[in-house]
Formats: sequence, C-alpha cells, structure tokens
Amino acid sequence: MRHGNKVNKLGRTASHRRALLANLAISLIKHKRVTTTVAKAKALRMYVEPIITKSKNDTMHSRRTVFSYLRDKDSIKELFSTVAEKVANRPGGYTRILKLGTRMGDNAEMAMIELVDFNEYTDAIGKKDTTAKTKTRRSRGAKTANVAAEKAVETKIEESPAAEEIAAPEETPEA
Repeated sequence: MRHGNKVNKLGRTASHRRALLANLAISLIKHKRVTTTVAKAKALRMYVEPIITKSKNDTMHSRRTVFSYLRDKDSIKELFSTVAEKVANRPGGYTRILKLGTRMGDNAEMAMIELVDFNEYTDAIGKKDTTAKTKTRRSRGAKTANVAAEKAVETKIEESPAAEEIAAPEETPEA
C-alpha cells in the first residue's frame, strides 16, 4: 500500500525520475507549455511549483538551490527574469493542466501543462463578464410568499401610467 507516499514513481528509478522531471521542467520554463502524459504532468506540477516559488526571491542562494534541481543556466536566467516577474504577485498555482485525450499508439491519456500567466487565450476565456446581472438565490418555504408579494408590488408600479411617463421619454415626430 502507498499510504503517505506522495511521489508518483512513474515506473522509473529515482535518478531516472529526477532527470526526467528536470528535463520537463526546463522545457516548461523555456517554452511555457509542454505536452506529455497526465501522470507526468501531475508529477511535473509538484516538481516545478516550488522551484517557481523559489525564483520569486532573486538571491544567490535561491539561484543555487534552483540550479541544483535544473542544471541548465539558460532556463534559470529565463526563470529568474521573465517568469518570476509575471508570477510575482501570485500566491501559488503557477501551472495549469489541460487534458487532451488519448494518444494513438498506446491509448495513454495526454495532457498539456502550461504556465498560467503566459497564456493570454485561455485567460481571456476564463474571465467572465463582470457587468452581467447576478442571479439571486430563492428558497422554498415561507419566504417565497414574501418574494411573490414583492414582485406583484413591483409589477403594479411598473404598469401604472405615472411610471410609464417617467420611464418613457416623449417621442419626437420624424420629419
């Protein structure tokens, strides 16, 4: 049983798994998105999120700590310059996993993992119109009669001729 074991071993030895996750993390930092299997994407998320958090504090110690995980100077420059600036005010959740379906050859579940702040297309889709009218919750029971009575009063006010004069401006004849 795997009680308390958070690490997904991915069917690899520890050294192979560390190398795999480091290479995926380097690709994610350089290209801002990577397509891989769902299991690898979830393992990568647990691997790369603490590294991105560490990059927010640009000190020699944090750079050396991150370098011990990644072993790639170019990706560390990218991480501490552009990525750290974008995620500076985000308290966590730097990556997003989008499931893509299954792979043709072996039917493995595929996913795309991406850095959240670097995709303007899905961010625009995720944001909703704030000007839309909010829905009110109504309960069943004694309060329902009160709500119905209030609605009846509102409709009577709207149907009255005085309300129509106020609501509709005078029409101007067309020339």
